[in-house]
Amino acid sequence: MDNLSNSDDYDLGYQPSPSSVDQNDRSTMSGSPFAYSRTFSETSAFSEPIDDSSFSSERSPSPWPVAKSRSLTRLPMKPHKPPVDDHKLDDHESTDSELELMKERFAKLLLGEDMSGSGKGVSTSVTISNAITNLYATVFGQNLRLAPLNPEKKALWKREMDCLLSVCDYIVEFSPTLHDLDDGTSVEVMASTPRSDICINLPALQKLDMMLIEILDSFEDTEFWYAKQGSMSGNSIRSGSFRKVAQRKEEKWWLPIPCVSPGGVSEKARKHLRHKRDCANQIHKAAMAINSTILAEMEIPDTYMATLPKSGKACLGDSIYRYMCTGDKFLPDHLLDCLSIASEHEALELADRVEASMYTWRRKTCLSHSKSSWDLVKDLMAESDRSDKNYVLAERAESLLFCLKQRYPELSQTTLDTSKIQYNKDVGKAILESYSRVLEGVAFNIVAWIEDVLHVDRTMRIEE
Repeated sequence: MDNLSNSDDYDLGYQPSPSSVDQNDRSTMSGSPFAYSRTFSETSAFSEPIDDSSFSSERSPSPWPVAKSRSLTRLPMKPHKPPVDDHKLDDHESTDSELELMKERFAKLLLGEDMSGSGKGVSTSVTISNAITNLYATVFGQNLRLAPLNPEKKALWKREMDCLLSVCDYIVEFSPTLHDLDDGTSVEVMASTPRSDICINLPALQKLDMMLIEILDSFEDTEFWYAKQGSMSGNSIRSGSFRKVAQRKEEKWWLPIPCVSPGGVSEKARKHLRHKRDCANQIHKAAMAINSTILAEMEIPDTYMATLPKSGKACLGDSIYRYMCTGDKFLPDHLLDCLSIASEHEALELADRVEASMYTWRRKTCLSHSKSSWDLVKDLMAESDRSDKNYVLAERAESLLFCLKQRYPELSQTTLDTSKIQYNKDVGKAILESYSRVLEGVAFNIVAWIEDVLHVDRTMRIEE
């Protein structure tokens, strides 16, 4: 990973996941990078004070009298202190202010975004996932070009991500270890160690985070500049496109247009752009792989299982079902070619239908077993007869879904992924999933912006 930015070999063993999406549309690949909690706000719910109607900064009226004068007379007189330097006083007040603000932010996390304290808030895992998502929107939401981050926003990102990620320091697992006593006796005790998934993925994500910031910092002195097209509307905060941009499109009118001198940029600058594009592209793939792994490990909510159709045929439709049933050899790529998917919305809708039919057939395969818990589906599938029709159809649906995600790597999150995030109770998985998701968004945006500049450069050189 350390050699990623200094080498042209970027093979990270990536397998595409459906988690890359665009920020303009929350339901399609060209939409928001977050189908469930991949939403954007103009300010961070964790990093910015929010005017919430459920609470007020003013003191609520109290029917009980307060004896201020009596309590004050009982206070001892403080000894006179020498005057304090104004600079030290300002630093002290600033520290107190930051401390109080941090207390307020963590209180909101603990309350589950329900400031009434009635316990109606969302779970801690969803709250911290939303906090990371909104912090990403606050820091990177207005960053529409290849340029270093504002120093204040960079400090904000580092400071608050350190606070949010500090929760992982207390997520541990216990394992038996031998401990030698003073008398030479060995006893077995339980020792705590960092949880394996956090120990592996969190340092990798922090490294990817640092590399992305370094890529943006490398574009301080450039041979290209930007000219605004249209006005900066409120939609500009959602401008981080998760689509690969090859040329300016009418639907992206709010983005600034990269400009280069006649003849294009120099060969050195062009090489730098390509190198950084390849680095960001591999970072994007690594973040997608981590995000896909974490989502796969999350439990399937009962609410999703309850909404599954009774028949996989009714979910997919007659034409797709007939193709999947006929023939000994199933060719998912040929089926996708025959479907002629015209839009990203159609691709996402098909992915939802295929995934639902896959779990419907798997559930039918397991009905003949005495075990009914969905947690044991993997064991039951291993015990199932592989010649069973439902088993075969489930396997073909899985291969079709995989090919669909391969063909559309920027596909938005499916309904199942959205449900997993919404009902997830594991704080560690929530942190890893949201962190990898927002880094995936930053990396994809950098690739798209570099592609924009390279396209303009090619156009200017052709015209010249």
